Amino acid sequence: MDWVNAIVQGTLLGGLYALFAAGLSLIFGVMRLVNIAHGDLIVLGAYLGLTVTAATGLHPLLALLLVVPTMGAIGYVLQRGLLNQTLGDDLLPPLLVTFDLSVILQNTLLEVYSADPQKISAGALETASVQLGGLSLGVLPLFTFGLAIAVIWGLQWMFYRTAMGRAFRAVSDNQDIAQLMGLNRRHVFGLAMALALAVTAVAGVLLGIRTSFDPAIGGGRLIFGFEAVIIGGLGNLWGTLAGGIILGVAQTIGAKIDPGWQTLSGHLAFLLILAIRPNGLFPRISA
Repeated sequence: MDWVNAIVQGTLLGGLYALFAAGLSLIFGVMRLVNIAHGDLIVLGAYLGLTVTAATGLHPLLALLLVVPTMGAIGYVLQRGLLNQTLGDDLLPPLLVTFDLSVILQNTLLEVYSADPQKISAGALETASVQLGGLSLGVLPLFTFGLAIAVIWGLQWMFYRTAMGRAFRAVSDNQDIAQLMGLNRRHVFGLAMALALAVTAVAGVLLGIRTSFDPAIGGGRLIFGFEAVIIGGLGNLWGTLAGGIILGVAQTIGAKIDPGWQTLSGHLAFLLILAIRPNGLFPRISA
């Protein structure tokens, strides 16, 4: 039963990793942009959630009603004002710019909030649990996993069933032809980044409820997100969920064997899958 519990807990943890990774997957799928600052943007979402809950007294889940559109607006302005200028055939400029953005975000958060670890209080939600057979499952991990499925389903539905999704797919397939057909690719890229950071806001607030955070943890969240994206297959949203689950299960099984192996086992699982399937388990097939 202990091993079953480890697998179940790892699966639920994979929902959080999938939320970390969904924005990365969306951005790469639409504009082939690798955002080095993504982990720090997750942390920014956590700090915005902390600020809103402290200032208004709202429950963190209700605070998402303010944090999500704020992060979406930041994403649109960031893409239109800065990142669009770096896009092109050369992958180096966006990597350098987003790396610099990562450094700026870390230092800004350090100045504003200090280096002290913070945590978002969610009251009874943090400790509530339900019994399922011989397992005790936390309500927060269950909610996070369910929300991850809902978010990825919503992104998938939007991508293939809406006008915005058609615009995303058009500029992803051929930017020049999409521009000739009347699509403003800069605006479309801005909307993609806004949507990605809206998802990132959800991940950040849930991270802040689940564990303590500080300005320096963005790099670790970025690595987890990247590994989930690559395991699942670049640009494949459902693959991202599968990648997050595999990463989470590997970590909890490693921790079961030896607590010091928790993080290492996830990285080893990533390297093993990458060696066997360099394109990921479910590489995206163009529709």
